[in-house]
Amino acid sequence: MTIRVTVWNENVHEQKNRLVASVYPEGIHGTIAEALNEDPAIRATTATLQEPEHGLTDDRLAQTDVLFWWGHCAHGEVADHVVDRVCNAVWSGMGLVFLHSAHFSKPFKRLMGSPCNLTWREAGERERLWITAPNHPITAGLSGHFELEHEEMYGEPFGVPEPLETVFVSWFAGGEVFRSGLTYRRGAGNIFYFRPGHETYPTYFDANVRRVMVNAAHWAANPAARIADPSAAPNVPVHEALEPIEERGPRLHEAGEAGYR
Repeated sequence: MTIRVTVWNENVHEQKNRLVASVYPEGIHGTIAEALNEDPAIRATTATLQEPEHGLTDDRLAQTDVLFWWGHCAHGEVADHVVDRVCNAVWSGMGLVFLHSAHFSKPFKRLMGSPCNLTWREAGERERLWITAPNHPITAGLSGHFELEHEEMYGEPFGVPEPLETVFVSWFAGGEVFRSGLTYRRGAGNIFYFRPGHETYPTYFDANVRRVMVNAAHWAANPAARIADPSAAPNVPVHEALEPIEERGPRLHEAGEAGYR
């Protein structure tokens, strides 16, 4: 089965910052999609903030098995009705991978139900990512740890709910540590948060980071049919759920006697 991925990006830094444009001439979204498309089982396309409906219409999300989300400076520009649409898709069974500063995006905050705040420092420090779940599908093909020579520091405390699994823990040259790979399940949807990816560093060209993203796409994809209305709370009338007591009584009595014979 081909995994259909949509890579969403604000696409703001690339247009306003020459350094970012030089690092990611095809945009961060283009580089991530390229990495995912190296796997023949994945078909990745892109969407950006500037498109109508931010490129995330109902039809687009219905055709997306896993959504990747990169955001940083334009969280507030994402329309609330699009956030509702994305969350409904997750509850219905779409996978969602949040990257780097997407921890502060509207969809992540909504799905976590928490502030999602943290400490940070942009100083181009070395990051070592330790694998804390060596048998997890997201860490397949990796061993022990890997390093990124230059990254933005994220530090604890990280204001998120307790995850299902902590897949990576990062250490930074300044001494801080951070839970940098976390899994969640919301409704029928699988969610993975992955920390690396500051816009001024070539993180998404790193072979280990690209392997994690491919693995995450496979892990987050849910082959089951989507739930049609994940927020429904249907009432089941009594006559559909239960027989009248007087009709059930004799049969229960007979069943009970049969059990002792």
